[in-house]
Amino acid sequence: MNNREQITPVYLISGFLGSGKTTLLRRVLDYCEAAGKRPAVIMNELGDINLDGQLLGGGVPMAEMLSGCICCTIRGDLGLEISQLIDEHGPDVIFIESTGVANPMETLDGVTEAALYKEIGLRGIITVVDGPELLNRGRNGKGRTYKLMQEQIRCATLLLLNKADKLEPEELVEAQQQLRVLNAHAPIIASVRCAIDDWSWMDFEAQPAALVQPAGAAHESHAANEANGSHGHSGHHHSHGHVMAVTHYWRGPVGSAAFESLLSRLPDDIYRAKGIVTFTDAPSRFLFQYAYKESDFIRIEPQGKVNDVAVFIGEHFSEEWLLRELKLLEQAMPEQGEAEE
Repeated sequence: MNNREQITPVYLISGFLGSGKTTLLRRVLDYCEAAGKRPAVIMNELGDINLDGQLLGGGVPMAEMLSGCICCTIRGDLGLEISQLIDEHGPDVIFIESTGVANPMETLDGVTEAALYKEIGLRGIITVVDGPELLNRGRNGKGRTYKLMQEQIRCATLLLLNKADKLEPEELVEAQQQLRVLNAHAPIIASVRCAIDDWSWMDFEAQPAALVQPAGAAHESHAANEANGSHGHSGHHHSHGHVMAVTHYWRGPVGSAAFESLLSRLPDDIYRAKGIVTFTDAPSRFLFQYAYKESDFIRIEPQGKVNDVAVFIGEHFSEEWLLRELKLLEQAMPEQGEAEE
């Protein structure tokens, strides 16, 4: 039925690795619950396990799109996932959290294709920006990773400048200026751990509306495809082909101090790591997250039936070195991990 009231609004949450997308998603879901709305989530991971989904709990319908990037290699599956969520759960709104290396413009093509199967309306693209990392890459690098970050910023209809507490006042102004140069139209909200007060951008009214895009964004995307001799998404493989994802399944518990030592020694080209780990010297399992030399551990309660696993994401890092270090960590006697504390 072409009933306007049945159109399901869709929001895309974008942003580079470790910027805070899942933290924002948790806050968005809390807001929906308080507003009496029923959300559903589609989460995309490069690896073959959805670890961020562990943070959302089991009360929200969720589809997992794993082992590929939603904007290219598994884009064709997006329509099916959206259709199944709508058929089985009838959500009031759908949020799509794409992997940190996804090009938003090409992800939008996947959402557009999904609209062929179900009555959906794309309401906005929220790009979460790691403030300190934006300044660092803006000052020091012009590589593919920084270019992808720029693309994610340009495509946003809302920019969340996260980790503002780690910026000096003049740095905050500099970061805002960088965002405004790249995107002249999207509102900018500075945040700490993605906490925001202004939810006016969230529109639950399911009325057809064109997505407001930054001027020239669609033209730039089309021009880039033309330059690559492509009218589709094939050229995009080169834009994040340098990004690596290594998945490691733990064979048993490891020492907590030894594991934290490994995280502190990860090379700069490993941007992100996350997983579930059991320690020899702690009674619980933990979900760990690592981004740009900072790590965090969250106790998992209840334990659940999930594998102990670690996923490392970065750019041109030595997989051989990483797997060797992980093997040495597993081979260490439990007493070693405890003694190091």
